[in-house]
Amino acid sequence: MAETPGDKEFSAALEELKRRSGRSYHWIGQQVNASKSTVYRYCAGHSVPRDFATVERLAKACQADRAETAALCRLWMRAVETAEAPGRPEETQVLSAVGSVDQSADVPVPRPPTRPKKREGGRRRRVFTYLVAAVVTGLLLGTTAASAGPPRLRELQLRHSAQWIPGPDWVSSPTPVPSTHFGVTINSTTGTMPSFRTGAVRLWDSGTRWANLEPQRGEFDWSVLDRLVGGARRAGLPALFVLGGTPRWASPNGPVGPYDDDSRAAPPDRLADWDAFVRALVHRYRGRIEAYELWVLANDARFYNGSVETLIEMTRRAGRIIRAADPQATVVCPGMGRLWDPDGMDVLRRFAELGGYRHCDVAGVKLYQRTASDPPETMLDLTHKVDEVLHGAGVHPPVWNTGTMYEIPLQDPLDSRRATNYAVRFYLVGLYARKVNIERMYFYNWGGTRIPIVLQAEGGSPTGAALAVEQLQRWLGHARIRSCSHGLPAGLPSNVWECEFTVTESQRDHQATIRWTDTGTATTTAGPDVRAVRRLNGSTVLVQPGDPVTITGEPVLIEQ
Repeated sequence: MAETPGDKEFSAALEELKRRSGRSYHWIGQQVNASKSTVYRYCAGHSVPRDFATVERLAKACQADRAETAALCRLWMRAVETAEAPGRPEETQVLSAVGSVDQSADVPVPRPPTRPKKREGGRRRRVFTYLVAAVVTGLLLGTTAASAGPPRLRELQLRHSAQWIPGPDWVSSPTPVPSTHFGVTINSTTGTMPSFRTGAVRLWDSGTRWANLEPQRGEFDWSVLDRLVGGARRAGLPALFVLGGTPRWASPNGPVGPYDDDSRAAPPDRLADWDAFVRALVHRYRGRIEAYELWVLANDARFYNGSVETLIEMTRRAGRIIRAADPQATVVCPGMGRLWDPDGMDVLRRFAELGGYRHCDVAGVKLYQRTASDPPETMLDLTHKVDEVLHGAGVHPPVWNTGTMYEIPLQDPLDSRRATNYAVRFYLVGLYARKVNIERMYFYNWGGTRIPIVLQAEGGSPTGAALAVEQLQRWLGHARIRSCSHGLPAGLPSNVWECEFTVTESQRDHQATIRWTDTGTATTTAGPDVRAVRRLNGSTVLVQPGDPVTITGEPVLIEQ
């Protein structure tokens, strides 16, 4: 299949970006939801992407800067102008490229020398191609939507099947941002709590598995959990206790779990033993433990290898016992991780379809990037998938993000700047995902150091990442969230995210926006009421309306 000059230029530019990034075709394909052979065809000039969103994701995966992304977009526009998608009207090919963010099919490169006859539709298509190129590259380079192209753009987009929907991702009446949104998982047995500001703690990897607490049937050792619960109460932090790790005596033939305490990944042979443990636990800590997560990683065979039906029965029994003994406690359904894996999502789906969430107050899921170096915003792909599964099952529980992947200690540490930005954006992504019922975010973890982002080693001082998270909480201490937006539909550069708040101070309200990029930098313009830009290090820059405001991966607070 022959190339046209436009295809050759686009593929050469993409191949150079790929080469420079050092990434494989397979890795890039994972980032853009395409196969490695598809990415190879793009780089070899055998096909070009159908939509602009894929071009943008390719550029991002290859770590292109704004200028390089804009240049790649222009080359793509030139290539796609000469491509013919079979069975599609000429004028709609470029329209769908901008209006759709879900398509990933290839556009075959045409075979010269055959050329179609000139048609009026072709002329309109070329005019529209140049218009879109101006809009897209203008936005990538930081210009405003108003200056990027004429108003007729939106009318043209709305006339075609790939509907362009301008505006925020979601809007609601102002809703308080609770301190409990900012949770951490405690990786300690001492009862020491974080010395920086946080809003809730989760107890796991803290010597409090079932096998630790009940080493023999009916014999309990509460010493470690007493210290942890006491420390949380002294710090004024609500505690979420996580159940898991069946004792050997309760399942002698069950597979050994991933810990050195001989705990088992199987459910107990007698569910009466489960009932007795839950009852003893809740009666002892009634009024002192706020919530109970009924298993740690219920869709991972390393932690639970029983059937979904048994898991639901354990959930039903535990929920009934907890509500009878401590009606104020929150029942969190078994945690579901491995959600990038279709098998993991299938267990979540089956648990929902079989009615498991009827026995809980909250759904527990593990939201994380595919790799720790991926932008936190990629977690939103999981939130949408989880929401689709729950919606399909007809259930809509609040959702708490209660952890990460088991392999997190194997991930490379992040540099200080990225660790700081990613820690803050972890919690901002949780706020962004409020439209799909995300209520809490528990960062993993506090106290440990064998993880990509360290907040505070036990016995040490808070890191820069922890202090930045504390600053974010100060910004939002008296805030109510109103909306969140991303990119082109909101009139922002394509890499920019923002959430808007109403902040009450001294009995007066003012508006504020937190804005950041998922990669690279962007330039926005201070609005008519903007007076200051606050940074995570505590500094403030005064600005005038119309001043340029540079946005990076470090979130900033823009105050009106």
